[in-house]
This record gives sequence, C-alpha cells and structure tokens, in this order.
Amino acid sequence: MIYEEIAQGSRTRRTLTGAARVLMELRIDGPLVVGLSLIAAYGLVVLYSASGQSVPTVLRTVARLLLGTIAMLLLARVNPNFLRRMTPWVYAAGCVLLLVVAAIGHVGMGAQRWLNLGLFRFQPSELMKLAVPMMCAWYLHDRPLPPSVPGLAAMGALILVPVALVAMQPDLGTAALIAVAGALVIVLAGLPLRVMAGLVGLAAGAAWFGWSFMHDYQRKRVLTFLNPQTDPLGAGYHIIQSQIAIGSGGVFGKGWMNGSQAQLEFLPERSTDFIFAVIGEEFGLLGLLLLLLLYVFVVGRAIFLATQTQDTFARLLAGSLALTFFVYVFINAGMVTGLLPVVGVPLPLVSYGGSSVVTLLAGFGILMALYSRRKLVGS
Repeated sequence: MIYEEIAQGSRTRRTLTGAARVLMELRIDGPLVVGLSLIAAYGLVVLYSASGQSVPTVLRTVARLLLGTIAMLLLARVNPNFLRRMTPWVYAAGCVLLLVVAAIGHVGMGAQRWLNLGLFRFQPSELMKLAVPMMCAWYLHDRPLPPSVPGLAAMGALILVPVALVAMQPDLGTAALIAVAGALVIVLAGLPLRVMAGLVGLAAGAAWFGWSFMHDYQRKRVLTFLNPQTDPLGAGYHIIQSQIAIGSGGVFGKGWMNGSQAQLEFLPERSTDFIFAVIGEEFGLLGLLLLLLLYVFVVGRAIFLATQTQDTFARLLAGSLALTFFVYVFINAGMVTGLLPVVGVPLPLVSYGGSSVVTLLAGFGILMALYSRRKLVGS
C-alpha cells in the first residue's frame, strides 16, 4: 500500500511537471488563463439564458472565444522587441483603416463602424484599443520619465487622432475606451498629481465644448443618466428596467432562466450591454459578487505580471492592458446600475460580441508575452 501511494505521488508530480512544461512552451500564465476561462464559462451559462435559450448564439460566442484564444496563444509567443518595432506600423495601419471606414465603411444600426470583408465584418476601432497604448508605450520607451510637456502634447495627439475618428462613426463608447487605454500609459509613466488635475480640467472643458457636436441621442443619454424618470418609456427605459431586474433578484436570485425581466423581454439588450442585470436577477447579489471576484482575480494577476516586467515599454503597456480590463468592467457595471451614462460597453468575456472578445484575449496574449520574455527584453 505504501509503495502504491509513493508511485501515485510520483505520477502526480510528473503530471504537474508536464503541465508546467506545456505552459512554459506556450508562454502562457496558468493562473491568468484559469481566471479568464472561468469568466468565459460563467458567461456562456448566463448568455444561454439571456439569449432566450438560443443555442446558435452560444455557439457563435464559443467560436469567437476560440478565435480569441488562438490570437492569445500566438501573441503570447511574440518577442517583445519585435512587438515594439512593429508598434508604429500597427498604429499607422489602424489609423488608415479608420479613414477607410469613414469613406466606404459598412453602415449598421445608424453607425458606420465596420469594414465588410465578405466572409465577416471587421471593426478597426477594436484594433486601436491595443494600438494606442502600444504607441504611447513605444513613444516613452527611450525617453525620461515622467514625460515633459512637449511629450505630453505629442502623446495627446497620438491618442486624440484615433479617438476623433472613432467618435465620428459615431461610437463614443469605444472612443472613450481608446482614450482611457492611452491615458493609463501616461498615468503609469509617473505623471505628477498637479498635472493630472490640470488635464482633468482640460477634459471637462473639452466635454463642454464637445456637447454642441454630439448627436441628439447621445445628449439624451447624458440627460437620462442624470434623471431616468424624465423619459421612462424612452431614453430612460433601459436604466429603469435594468435597476428593476437587479433589485428583484435579491441576495440569491430567482434562479437560472427564471428572471422575468429578461425572459419576458422587458430588459433591452439583455444579451449584450445589459447582461450584468440578467446575472443580478437570476443569480442575485451572490452571483454578481462571484463574477466580480473572478474579475478582481484576473485584474490582480495581470497587474502582478505587469510589475514583473523589466523594460519601460513592457511595463507601461502591460500595466495599461491590465487596468483597461478593469475599466471595461467598471464602466459596464456602472452603466447597468445607473451610476454611469449608457455608452454601449459590453461586459468583458460575458456579453455577446465579436471583435471585442478577440481584442481582449489578444491583449492578454501580449501581456503574457511581455511577462514570459522579461529576461530577454533589451537583448
């Protein structure tokens, strides 16, 4: 019996060693992949209910998750030095594609955001979620930190050009996320608090100036955020129904596929932007806390990986990618609960979506590449 236990323990150690060896060969981080997988699995369960038990919707999401996983595995093996050298070309290509979208892009749901490539449609603005922080980190790589005033102006231009092109589509939600991704690089570069306060003031002034350029439906979103009851059957309907769904779920929820707001279609966009409300109604406060804990684990692990990198480019880019994922979660949760205006930001790896899923997993692939090759950076 003792010999059998020893042999079993030896086999277990060999298995673990083999698994670790596979992870090292693939250049991926085991804990981070486990966290992402658990969130995706949770999302598929919720999506099946939120989509009205639509198997094709779930299968399409699985296909996109697989595509994103392939992108993650491929990018995790890229040498950071090569990634840094390619950054200006990726950024330039993304800006050119945004100009192409403005000229001949596919129009859908009142917005011109996609390029029709025949077999599928591609949204170039998703590429800029990665290209903008990469470009900002590339710019700061060989420069002293914190950045000087001319440096800040240069990075501001690098950020504002794609943000303006995306906002004109119009897609304010994605434009805001691109701006946040670039701004996080600047903040991580050691920007003094007084400068950040000044930039916030400038942003507030720019928002006031940009009010006159906003579409009517965009202005209505902001006004509805301040008081949803002013238009309960119109612009405020989404937020009101979302709050009803979350509140009715209580602590333990109504049970999987038993949510009245979602199943009876009172809750709009229940499988995309407002899927967080479906979780609150069907799984209650405990279900929401479980999902948020998974997000906290992923963000925490990503930040840890970012702190282990040894190069300015890698450190700034990895930190931005980790914190941007947190911003996605914060904006969607705040939007659904009525704490933030509705801007059309999906819940990461849970909401039904296409390009955003691939972009998120590709970003994590880049982060893992920066971490796994940390000893080779600068060589």
